[in-house]
Amino acid sequence: MMWPIFSPGMGTGTETLMTGTAMDIADITAVILAGGRATRMGGTDKGLVTLNNRAMIEYVIETLRPQAGTLLINANRNLDIYRRYGCPVISDDLEGYHGPLAGIASAMRSAGTDLLLVTPCDSPFLPDDLARRLYDQMLENHADISVANNGKRIQPVFALINTGLRDSLQGYLDKGGRKIDLWYNQHTLVSVDFADKPETFLNINTPEDILEIESRLDTCKC
Repeated sequence: MMWPIFSPGMGTGTETLMTGTAMDIADITAVILAGGRATRMGGTDKGLVTLNNRAMIEYVIETLRPQAGTLLINANRNLDIYRRYGCPVISDDLEGYHGPLAGIASAMRSAGTDLLLVTPCDSPFLPDDLARRLYDQMLENHADISVANNGKRIQPVFALINTGLRDSLQGYLDKGGRKIDLWYNQHTLVSVDFADKPETFLNINTPEDILEIESRLDTCKC
């Protein structure tokens, strides 16, 4: 595959990510995955769970906006509520709930950029250098997919993906594939170490998790 080179000034008024080769953030579309069923939370829409009087997705939006030229929300319910955040809201094209790859596929079709930054809706401690670090390693390793790891294992819904893989992903889904790591492994993959920021991967799976994360938010005054 051929990698485009992005330089400062290609996107007027946008910030650039500087790491030897500069990339305009206008070439990144970010998608927040909020389309799951959240069965362990009793079906609660996790993106709209309240943390310290703010919906959880608001923390994610706030951190991602400076890292991408376009921000999408992938949701399959409460669409009108999500639209209030001023981002295009896209639903899975596949009927039913088929996991994060279905949301990623829909985002790839909507993105007008070469790169798609993927994050979940229930991780309020995203780092402000997520896109830069994933991009650096993607470029250095000539990878198709750059995915974060916590120092022990990859965290597949924290990733930067070349949108040129959209046909590959659709073909995988059409054949019944659903496991995200199996599809990733079909392509050139680089795993990026975020062990220095373990809070990145804290999320909400149970009601008890809400209290713990609220306490952490109070501590960091996010």
